[in-house]
Order: sequence, then structure tokens, then C-alpha cells
Amino acid sequence: METGRWIDITQPLTNDMAHWPGDTPFRFDLGVTKEQSGSVNIGEIRTSLHMGTHADAPFHFDEAGKKLHELDVNTYIGRARIIDVTMYTSLGQNELEGYDLEGAGRLLLKTSETNNPLVFPESFIELRPDIGPYLKSVGVFLLGIDVPSVDRTDSKELQTHHSLGDNGIHIVENLMLADAEPGDYEFIALPLAIHGADGSPVRAVIRKI
Repeated sequence: METGRWIDITQPLTNDMAHWPGDTPFRFDLGVTKEQSGSVNIGEIRTSLHMGTHADAPFHFDEAGKKLHELDVNTYIGRARIIDVTMYTSLGQNELEGYDLEGAGRLLLKTSETNNPLVFPESFIELRPDIGPYLKSVGVFLLGIDVPSVDRTDSKELQTHHSLGDNGIHIVENLMLADAEPGDYEFIALPLAIHGADGSPVRAVIRKI
């Protein structure tokens, strides 16, 4: 990956993209056309806030958790480390102890060789709840992943969401990391400033250090 060039690792938002079962699909339309207005096109969208590449606010899974507008934007800008964990179907402290995470701060997990935005995955990696305390112990405060959730699709307890939240670790999901090599990068994944929200789509980019 070329040093100095920003690389987009965002799932594009399209009307035919897959969505979490039961969630509001993404839909973009031209609410007003230039022909209708005489001057401009005006688009409108309807969507779950957890479509595509997105950030979870703690309020998403914790009634007492911070909402999106209460989060520090600096969390989502800065140095990040990508590690390749594609060989695992389940990941926790035991596996992560084999990686050098010193100084990582923001950790991005490359778990899948492909991430097809048009197909919701039938299964994806399990992140075990012991990941939260371990990541906190090595100084990680943001975890990014290239699948729809840090918990399994059928989970109601969301143990890994809570484990991460309880240890001060912020969550970004559905990154596109198939072409990203392991290593250290500059990272930007800013959520929209939606007051009171439980999450937001982000535009995620990386640049090799």
C-alpha cells in the first residue's frame, strides 16, 4: 500500500446493499429534481444509523451510555494498527497475546478476506468478551472490525459490546480491510454530529505511516 496516499476503507452506501436483519435498509432518492425546483437537485436518505461502515455510541447498547454528540472526535482520528486475524474463527485474549499491540491505541482487525456489501454474511468471527479487559490493559481505546458487529447476529446480551464499552473501548464496524496490509496507519473515521444518536455512518480512510 502506497505511503502518503489516503485509502478509502468504507462500505459504500447503496440502495442494493445488505442490511442487518430487521433493520431499516439504506435508501437514497432525489426528493426534488432540478427540473422540479428550477435550480437544484436535493437528495434525501432513510437509513438505520448502523448501515455500512459505522461507529457505535455506547448508548447503542447501554441506556446510561454516552450518545454520539458526547463522544470526543479525537477518538476517531490518529494512529491505528491493522493486524491480520483471518486464521481465527474465534478471537480473544489468548490469540491477541501473540500480537505486538504496544502503542496501537486504535486497533483494526482484518478478519475476512472478502466483505461484500451486497450480501449479509451468514457467519463471521466471534469476538469473546475477554477481549475488552485485555485491550484496555494494552492501551487500546478503539476497536475496528471488518464485519457487521463485534457480537454474533443472534446475540441479545451483546456481551462483547458491553465488555468493550465497560473498558472504555469505542467500536467501528463494517470496515473494508481486504486489501489492507498489516501495519501502522493514520486513520480517520469521523461519525456525523447527530445529537442524541446511538451511532452513525462514517467515512473511514487510512494512510500508511
